[in-house]
Amino acid sequence: MARDFKTVGVVGLGTMGAGIAEVLARNGLHVFGVEMDAVSLNRGRAHVAHSTRRAVAKGKLSPEDAAALLDRITFTAELTDLAEADLVIEAIPERLELKRSLFQRLDAICRDETVFATNTSSLSVTEISVATSRPGRVVGIHFFNPAPVMKLVEIVRTVVTEPDVLADVEALAARLGKSPVVIGDKAGFIANALLFGYLNHAATMYEARYATREDIDAAMRLGCGLPMGPLTLLDLIGLDTAYEILDTMYKQSRDRLHAPAPILKQMKTAGLLGRKSGRGFYTYEQPGVPTVVPDESTPEGARHAVPGRAVGRIAVIGSGTMANGIAEVCVKAGIATVQIARDERKAGAARAAIERSLAKAVERGKLEDEQRQRALALLTCAATLADVADCDVVIESVVEDLEVKTALFRELDGVCKPGAVLATTTSSLPVIDCAMATKRPQDVVGIHFFNPAPVMKLVEVVRTVATAPEVLTTVHELCAALGKHAVDCGDRAGFIVNALLFPYLNDAVRMLQAHYATADGIDTAMKLGCGYPMGPFELLDVVGLDVALAIERVLYLEFREPGFAPAPLLEHLVTAGYLGRKAGRGFRDHSAA
Repeated sequence: MARDFKTVGVVGLGTMGAGIAEVLARNGLHVFGVEMDAVSLNRGRAHVAHSTRRAVAKGKLSPEDAAALLDRITFTAELTDLAEADLVIEAIPERLELKRSLFQRLDAICRDETVFATNTSSLSVTEISVATSRPGRVVGIHFFNPAPVMKLVEIVRTVVTEPDVLADVEALAARLGKSPVVIGDKAGFIANALLFGYLNHAATMYEARYATREDIDAAMRLGCGLPMGPLTLLDLIGLDTAYEILDTMYKQSRDRLHAPAPILKQMKTAGLLGRKSGRGFYTYEQPGVPTVVPDESTPEGARHAVPGRAVGRIAVIGSGTMANGIAEVCVKAGIATVQIARDERKAGAARAAIERSLAKAVERGKLEDEQRQRALALLTCAATLADVADCDVVIESVVEDLEVKTALFRELDGVCKPGAVLATTTSSLPVIDCAMATKRPQDVVGIHFFNPAPVMKLVEVVRTVATAPEVLTTVHELCAALGKHAVDCGDRAGFIVNALLFPYLNDAVRMLQAHYATADGIDTAMKLGCGYPMGPFELLDVVGLDVALAIERVLYLEFREPGFAPAPLLEHLVTAGYLGRKAGRGFRDHSAA
C-alpha cells in the first residue's frame, strides 16, 4: 500500500529549505519548518512570506491561498516536533558530518516508518543513510533553486533503498507538480555532474587567458542558446559553493574533469565568491545585486586599435547550407558578394536556395520585398575561382577536410589580390595549417559562423600566431556590418563553443553508457534543471553523431585529456550508421518523424 505523506518536516530554512517548505504547503501538506535558533527561524519565515507575496503580486497565487499556505507551515526550533512526521527532508549546509549527525538525531526521534530525504546536490546519499538504523528508507530528493519555480527533482536511490519508498517519493514529487528523474547515488547526480564539468572547463579556459570572460559568456549564450554564460553562472552559484561541489565530485569520481580549476580555489580563498560578495569573475554594484559594473578587466573602447582594411566585395566559396547562409547574410548587409561553387549546376542551385530563403523572409515579414531585390542584385553565383580576384575578403566554406581546405588556400594564394583577407569557417581544424599553405599567413584568419548563419548571431574570430592585427580589426568590423556578435579566440581545437560543448555532450553519453540514467531522464534534467534549450541527446541527434564524433576526436588529439576520449557508445552508434535525425535513427528513433 502506497504511503500517504501528509506531514513533512523540513530541516534547514535557508533559501532552498524555505522554498521546499513553500512547495509542500502550497500542495496541501502540513509542514514543520525547523531551524536551530530564533534568528534563523525568523529568517526562514521571512523567506516564505516574501516568496508568497511575490506569487500573489504576479497573480500566481490568490491572497486566500497564500494565507492558507502559511497556515499549513509550523515554524519551530525543536527537532522533537518531527516525531510524527511521515517524511523529513533536510536542507542544511553541504557538509557530510552535519547531515549524518542530523539524521542520527532524527533516527532516535521519528517513527520507524518515517522516510528520510536529503536535498544534497553532491554528497553521497549512501554515506548519509548509513548513519541511521533505516538506510533502506533514506533517499535523495534534490530540488533545484528556486524550488517553487524549478520543475526538476532528482530522486536518488542507494543500493539499499526500498522500492516502495522510491515509488512513494516519486509519486509525491509528481503530486507537487514536479518532473521527477530517478537516478543512482553517483557524484553530482545528473545535472551537477554534467553542468559543473562544463563550468570547470570554462574557468580553466579563462584562467589560461584563452578568451575574455565576456567572450566566453557571449559565445555560450549566443552559440548554444544557454540562458547564462558559464562565468556569470559561477558567480551566481557562488565560487565557494562551486569549489565544494567540484571537490566533492572529484573525491568520489577521481575524474580529472571535476578537479576544481586552481583559479576557483584562489578566488574562494580571496573572498571573491561571486555575486553574493560583490565580486567574482565580474564586479557587481553591491553584494547580492546582479548589476555588473566596469572593473580593470572590462574592455575599454575599441577592441582593436589598429585600423582595418576596406571591404567592398566579398567572396564565399562553397555551395552547401553554411556557404549559402553566409552569402545571404553578406548581401542582406548590402555588400557585393560572389559565391563560388564547383560547377554551374551547383552555382545555380546555390542561388535558387538563397532566393527561396529571402522569399520566406519576406513572407514572414522579416524583410521588405525591396530589400530582397537589392540583396539579390548584389549576389553573383559562379563556378570559376578566378572571379574572386578582386575581392577584399574571401571566406571558404567547403567540406571539413584539412587536405581539401589547404589545397584551396594554395589556389587562393595565387588568385587573390595582395591584402585580401583569406578566412576559413572551419569549426575544428587548425587555421594555421590553412595559413601556412599560402605565402601570406598574416592575412589568414578563422571566421566561424554558426548554423543557420542568417539566424545565429555569434561568430568566433580565430587568430593564429601569424594573423596580422589589422586583419583582426577588418574581420571584427565586417562582423559588425553583418549584424553579428564577434568573439576573439586563439587557434585551438574547438575554439570556445565546441571546446566547452562537446566534452559536456561526451560526458552525457558516458553517463548513458554506464546505465546511470536514461536518455530521456538526462535530457529532462538538463532542460528543467539547467534551463538548456535542448537536452544533450536531442542536440546530438540534431548535430549528427558522426559530426560530434569527429569534433570529439579532434579535441582529444589536441588536449590529450583522457576525459575527452569519445565514449565507445558514440563510436558504436556511428559505426552502425545511427547518425541522428538525418539517418532516421541516433540516440532515438526518428524514422516516423
